[in-house]
Amino acid sequence: MTVRTPMTLAAVESEAGLRAALALSPAQVISQIVASGMRGRGGAGFPTGRKWGLAAEAPAPLGRRYVVCNADEGEPGTFKDRVLLAEHADLVLAGMTIAGYAIGAADGVVYLRAEYVYLRDALLDALRERREQGLLGPEVAPGFDFDIRVHMGAGAYVCGEESALLESLEGRRGEPRDRPPYPAVRGLHGAPTVVNNVETFAWVTAVLARGPDWFAAIGTHRSTGPKLLSVSGDVARPGVYEFPLGVPIAEVLRAAGGTDAKAVVVGGAAGTCVPATQFGRTISYEDVATGGAFIVLGPDRDLLDVAENIAEFFADESCGQCAPCRLGTAALREGVRRLRSGACTREDVARLRRLGATMRLTSKCGLGQASPKVFLSLLEHFPAEMRVPDAGVAARVSDATAVGIPRHGGE
Repeated sequence: MTVRTPMTLAAVESEAGLRAALALSPAQVISQIVASGMRGRGGAGFPTGRKWGLAAEAPAPLGRRYVVCNADEGEPGTFKDRVLLAEHADLVLAGMTIAGYAIGAADGVVYLRAEYVYLRDALLDALRERREQGLLGPEVAPGFDFDIRVHMGAGAYVCGEESALLESLEGRRGEPRDRPPYPAVRGLHGAPTVVNNVETFAWVTAVLARGPDWFAAIGTHRSTGPKLLSVSGDVARPGVYEFPLGVPIAEVLRAAGGTDAKAVVVGGAAGTCVPATQFGRTISYEDVATGGAFIVLGPDRDLLDVAENIAEFFADESCGQCAPCRLGTAALREGVRRLRSGACTREDVARLRRLGATMRLTSKCGLGQASPKVFLSLLEHFPAEMRVPDAGVAARVSDATAVGIPRHGGE
């Protein structure tokens, strides 16, 4: 995938970041990450330094702590992590090593998306070279041993959720865990575990190499640093772009050649749909947050197609563990199909809105909580294109039929 803007990470020396970290105490390394203001680049945006501090301070009754790189880049519309793994793997691996030093871990795992199996051999070669150079393995620094292995996922979208990922690593079905406790306190094999995504670890190396003030000076007060965006859809120049957080959506569209767009889906299938009237909004944690997906919908794009595609995706990918997601994703898929066929009344649409709100409140993990977001935002901003009927156009049908859930039966 083409990298369309200069990538700051391309000029960062991975060993410079690691050397700088090893010259500090573990607590000082964490302080550097806290001072940078960095938040996780995977979408949730949890403060990276705070997560590391929790893992470093949590009791480790088994005497182990772990660092896990979430390379399960399964969010539709996101592809920047595969570029980092293919072209800048040393930055990611150095960032994991820095995290291991900071929290007192000896073991790291790259959880690699099944569809990225073509990257595995290159990653294994990079790990071997780092061991030969003394950057991994015994005595990376006095008293600090750290090594990394690669674990292949099996293609489950839900394993992008950190606790489902840990279940998969432990050899079980990938299903989200009840939280708390959070992985930083009790994660892999019951031990304190830092789980960050590929881009986060790469920027960690940059922060240690260039200093926290450099990173904090980029972006906004609440959203510091640069961000990589995977720009796709109805644009002249799709690819990977780097912008400071706080960039207006309109600026991204100008760079990519998509100024005639009627909407942008920010954050992928689990994100939200921003209409053209709101292109002044910014990509930031305080406004429109994203793990990196930026899908442009041009003036001729059928929004019902978009809604149906996403509804089908979530109905297929739900792990089925909790009822709101298991039943709700199927019901939303049926609702979109009924809108397309003209069988929905305004009352049916109101029930679908309530269903989406319920899913967002009661689903166990981010998959179920986020799955209605694009559908609900399309209903809000594009009711005509979503074929929302006027009151009284069609005969009222039962609640059960309207949302596609049987009248009888249970768990």
